[in-house]
Amino acid sequence: MSSSISNLAALAAGIAITLGTATGALAQSAPLSAQESDPNVMGWMQGFPPPPDKLITQPDSNFFSFPKLRWSVCHLREFLPTEEISRGTGAPVPLTYPSPAEFADLAREIDALTFMPIDGDTPMTWEQSLYANYTDGMLILHKGEVVYERYFGCLEEDGKHAIMSMTKSITGLLGEILVAEGVLDDTLLVRDVIPEIGDSAFASATVRQVMDMTTGVQYSENYSDPNADIWIYSRAASPLPKPEGYEGPDGYWEYLQQVKPEGNHGDAFHYKTINSDMLGWMISRVTGKSVTDLASERLWRRMGAEMDAYQTVDGKGVPFAGGGVTAGLRDLGRLGQLMLNGGEINGERLFPTEVVETIAAGGDPSKFAGFKTIPNGSYTSQWWVFHNDHGAYAARGVHGQTIYVDPTAEMVLVRLASFPQAQNGFIDPTSLPAYQAVAEHLMGR
Repeated sequence: MSSSISNLAALAAGIAITLGTATGALAQSAPLSAQESDPNVMGWMQGFPPPPDKLITQPDSNFFSFPKLRWSVCHLREFLPTEEISRGTGAPVPLTYPSPAEFADLAREIDALTFMPIDGDTPMTWEQSLYANYTDGMLILHKGEVVYERYFGCLEEDGKHAIMSMTKSITGLLGEILVAEGVLDDTLLVRDVIPEIGDSAFASATVRQVMDMTTGVQYSENYSDPNADIWIYSRAASPLPKPEGYEGPDGYWEYLQQVKPEGNHGDAFHYKTINSDMLGWMISRVTGKSVTDLASERLWRRMGAEMDAYQTVDGKGVPFAGGGVTAGLRDLGRLGQLMLNGGEINGERLFPTEVVETIAAGGDPSKFAGFKTIPNGSYTSQWWVFHNDHGAYAARGVHGQTIYVDPTAEMVLVRLASFPQAQNGFIDPTSLPAYQAVAEHLMGR
């Protein structure tokens, strides 16, 4: 939803406001270390029943406050209604691994790698960076083979983790597939696809401008302002019953119908989650399917996923296209490998090569500003493009989620995390150079 707070944390806060209760979703206590805040160490939800001071429950809606979020990122289905992204009934396609001895050697090599953080003066090891960034899961594939895999905190091998705004990249990928296949025309105006958008500022934007977040729409995320748009959106999206006398929008799509203009469409990139939900609505309209069903049909079932994923929904059952997915680490690795392979996986083509070519080429860097850790970057089809020497691009989500694709190194890296602060700008200085270091190491082996 923004670079300053988790989408789901905002929804949690919105639920709290709807209920008229206080919320800890925005509170920032003095951060404990990754080891100290490990949910197993903290004792969250342990015991039958857990002690009162170890409970994380609704309706308090503080489940995304730190350090509780370190448990909650693996348990969203216990707080919010969801729809399934089914992997189907077929057997999963196993990922390939080196021999146990080689795998152990690779892990030791990678853990010992050193790099210099951005603007830093003290080298850091790869393993130190994992703890510095409150990593819950790390998977690295090189040339299609898993060369590194570790789990921490709430996440175990058979577990699932909230991926936050990486959800946007799944929505964007589905949109780009439909564009390539001629099902969705990205030159159309939004009102041509969704006539009931009415006089919303979205009406006169093109589908492509929505996909690339270059729309001129009003959407403030000043969390200190109780009347900011983020809170109206959160109240609308809350799956809990609206309070007596509530007269605002009900659900994501009703909110989109009332969005006001701000600036001109096409002028600049503005990271606003409502674009993702607008895209999700258009995807559903042209296909006749929810984004959850389409992700199942076009991705999860066909890429050999080993676990179902799931996606939070609003009170009308509309999936949160901008941040609601929870998935397994290895399945996200499969998704990254699918991108690296240009739309092919397990010997099957899932979508045209031009889909990945369009995403990897990126958007217009001149429209992209304000992200100090990605100075040459751009954004297109809901993916972040770095325009670095390796041609890397990524799906990114707050609190440290990423699928990082490095075509030059033939590497896919997936990190799931629960960093105390939502902004990836706090994490990038020790993450991006770490990714580069491991990519160069793998290329040199």
